[in-house]
Parts: sequence; C-alpha cells; structure tokens
Amino acid sequence: MTGAGAPGRRDRDAAGRPRNARPRDGLGRPLPRGSLGEERVPDDLVLPPEESLALAQRLLDEGRPFHAHEVLEASWKAAPEGERDFWQGLAQLAVGLTHARRGNAAGAVTLLRRAAARIRPYTGTDPHGVPVTTLADAAEALAAHIESGGLDAVPAAALELPLQP
Repeated sequence: MTGAGAPGRRDRDAAGRPRNARPRDGLGRPLPRGSLGEERVPDDLVLPPEESLALAQRLLDEGRPFHAHEVLEASWKAAPEGERDFWQGLAQLAVGLTHARRGNAAGAVTLLRRAAARIRPYTGTDPHGVPVTTLADAAEALAAHIESGGLDAVPAAALELPLQP
C-alpha cells in the first residue's frame, strides 16, 4: 500500500483504490498505526449468499456490526444487478447499527431508514431466506425509537436485528 504513514495521504492498493490499512476497534473506528485491532474482513472476500448472511449474522450477534457491514458490502459488490439494492440495504442496516453502538443517533436513524427503504421492494420474495418485511419493519421501528427517546432509551437487545428467520 502506498501512502501508509504519510500525513494527509490515504492508503491505496496496487490499483490506486483507497484502502485504510489502519487497525480498527470492534466498532470499526480507526486506531493509531501499530495498535492491535480487531481482525478485518478481507477486501477481496466473496462468499455465496447463504455463507455471507450466516457470517454477517454471526458478527451482528457478537456485537460487531461494522464487520458485518464489510461482509454484506462485499456481497453487494458481487451481487447480480437485480439483487444489488437488497445487499446494499443489508449493508446499510449494519452501518445503522454501527452508528447506534457508537452513540451516533442521527446517523443510526438515517441509515436504518435508508436500509428499510432499500430492502422493502423485495417484500414477498425474501431473497436467500431473509425475512424482508420483518427486517424492514424492525429497522424502521428502531429508527423511530431512537428518534423519539434517544439511544439511552434503546435496550441492547433492540440492536440485534435478525437477517435470517
């Protein structure tokens, strides 16, 4: 990677795409270079949909929504055209949960609502067994709960949204 350690420059891969090689904490926040961070999801990860969903669900269950987002983002980028919005919505859902766990109520509300809107058109088809209506309703309800009472009023269990039935 070029630019690693150079002030004001972003890390880039061999093709020149931005990459952040800094270690990250459990919620994906960058740590100082040289710190021990959480194991990262490989940039080139490509899994079959069912494996991606299972891994993302495991990461969500472990309280690691940022890492679940990385898995879902990889699936979004590899998905066929007709499923890209679905996978992007799932990735946005994980980002919304990341914002909530980081204490960013406004970011959480925005991303949870965006995620629900992006996956809602898949209602009735439930791609790869994802309960779209249940998930979209839960994301919208969580966003409303955060908006009305703040993050302090949200029980931890409410931040555990199921991708699989």
